[in-house]
Amino acid sequence: MPPVDLHLIRFTLSRHERLGQQPGLASTAVRALSLTGVIVAATAIPASAERIQNEVAVFSALDKVTARISKFKVELNKTVTFGALSVTPRACYSSPATEEPKTDTFVEVDEKQLDGTEKRIFTGWMFAESPGIYGLEHPTYDVWLTECENPVRSTAAQGSAQAQPPANGDNAAAAAPPQDANNGLPQDYRRRVRR
Repeated sequence: MPPVDLHLIRFTLSRHERLGQQPGLASTAVRALSLTGVIVAATAIPASAERIQNEVAVFSALDKVTARISKFKVELNKTVTFGALSVTPRACYSSPATEEPKTDTFVEVDEKQLDGTEKRIFTGWMFAESPGIYGLEHPTYDVWLTECENPVRSTAAQGSAQAQPPANGDNAAAAAPPQDANNGLPQDYRRRVRR
């Protein structure tokens, strides 16, 4: 099928309108298709996802020697030992219950060597939705994230709190920059044009 030249179709439609002619079924279909394209383009814009910060990361771990699976909870910036591994989560995020589940954590895993020193064997993000891809695979142990618990705050709520000035009565009105009557922007941010 040859490509459709939309400029030619629009020119033909405008010519019909100038001459007072009724556009045919094909031009009506083209208008409907172009409107559908605009709607699809408008809905294809990704929305910013809200992330919830949590205080506790929950991991599962497999000891391959004993075939034992353990589940353990670790507070952020605290270390828990599983066998010869030390697991330290630095951040843990989850999505609200109304959205698609996305749970991730930034974690550091150290292994205790035979000489008593610790060697960093993993630093990075683990995703609960893909434990087979983003978990730690070790010759003796496997560790993966299962969930985050104890929500602290939402990143969307944190951003809106920073955007709003404090409401302390008259002090807030005095501290806020004067608003422009035409467009509601502070006068400092308006673009000045020389004439």
